Amino acid sequence: MSEGIIKAADDFWNIRGDFKIGGILNIGTQCSLVRLHNDRFVLLDAYALSGDIKAAVDEATDNGALLDAIINLHPFHTVHVEAAHAMYPKAKLFGTRRHVNKFPNLPWQNMLVDSEEFAAAYAEDFSFAIPAGVDFISSNENLHFSSVLAYHKASRTIHVDDTLMYLPLPGLIGKLRAPKLSFHPTLFLTLEARSGAAAEFRAWAQQLAQSCSDAENLCAAHSAAIVQGNNLSQQVLDALGRVEKILRKHEKKFG
Repeated sequence: MSEGIIKAADDFWNIRGDFKIGGILNIGTQCSLVRLHNDRFVLLDAYALSGDIKAAVDEATDNGALLDAIINLHPFHTVHVEAAHAMYPKAKLFGTRRHVNKFPNLPWQNMLVDSEEFAAAYAEDFSFAIPAGVDFISSNENLHFSSVLAYHKASRTIHVDDTLMYLPLPGLIGKLRAPKLSFHPTLFLTLEARSGAAAEFRAWAQQLAQSCSDAENLCAAHSAAIVQGNNLSQQVLDALGRVEKILRKHEKKFG
C-alpha cells in the first residue's frame, strides 16, 4: 500500500494513507475529502497529509478556508487526530466519546458523531449507520470492529473503517479470483453478550444493504476501495451470509 488519492466521484476523493504496525507492516489507512451541497468540504477521518496530497487538498479547500469539519468516525482511529487538527485548526472537530476523552484539550464540538443530533446536522449530504448488536467502543482496545459508516448521497459512496473490508488477494490468486467484501474478522468477539444481539446485527446489515441500494463506490480502511462496483448492496448481503455461522453460534449460546 502507498499514499495516494482515488477520485471515487466528482465530489468524493479517497485518500489512501500509510499505517505501519511495528514500523514495518504497512496495513494502510484512509481519510476522504468530500464536497458538500453548499460547496464547502469535510474530511471523513483524520490523516497527516503531506506532499502532493496536502497540496491537492489545500488547493480544493482554499488552504482550508472551505473545510467545514474534520469528522472522526472510528473510536480507535486516533493516531492522526492531532496532526489533522493542527493542519486545519479552523475546521470544526467531531469525534466519538473516546476521541474526546483521549484528547481533552482539543476543541471538540459538543455533538458526538454517533448521535442522532450529528446525523441530522449533515443529513442533506450523508446518511450514517452504526452497527447494532456489537460494542461500539469495546473495553478491549484491540477490538476495532465498529465504526460510524458514512454514505455520501450525491456521489453514492460509502466510507467505512474496519467494519467492512475489501481485500484483494495477492499474486496470481488475486488475478484469478475477485476480492470479496467482508465484515471485519473480530465480529465474533464484539457481539454483545446478550440475547438478541446477533439478530440485531443481522437486521442492521440487511437495513444497510437496503438503504445503500444505489451505492456505486466503497472506501474501506486497511484494505482497498471499490470504485464503480457491481451491486454493492448485494455484496453487503453476501458478506452477511458469510458470517451467518457466527451469528447462529451466538444465538445458540445466548438465546
